[in-house]
Amino acid sequence: MSGIFWFLAMSTDLNSGPAILYAMSSQEISVNMPPDLDPVYSNMIQIAFKEDEFTFLFLHQIPGTNQARAKAIVTISPRHAKSLLAVLGKSMQEYEEKFGQIDPPKDQKGGPVTTLRGYS
Repeated sequence: MSGIFWFLAMSTDLNSGPAILYAMSSQEISVNMPPDLDPVYSNMIQIAFKEDEFTFLFLHQIPGTNQARAKAIVTISPRHAKSLLAVLGKSMQEYEEKFGQIDPPKDQKGGPVTTLRGYS
């Protein structure tokens, strides 16, 4: 798999403070896709964080039950988490410009879960 990827650069301008700059990489990046790498569908994410990392537990909640199956765990640095947030925001904006506004779910109860066993 190869293609053009979004990347973020953090910049600090002494006059205006920190800024996040978006750009498309002009360099083509070749991504090695192992043949046994399976796609993952997730309809629920639990997020935990410590001083030096964010951990995302991707889950698939089984419809009609109160059970979920863990599908993947991804851990990234706080700087990468901030970049991910910015890229998701920009991607969502572009998606909504192309396909229409997405309203947040109205039936979420209790808010997001932000801790995982073993994290504080």
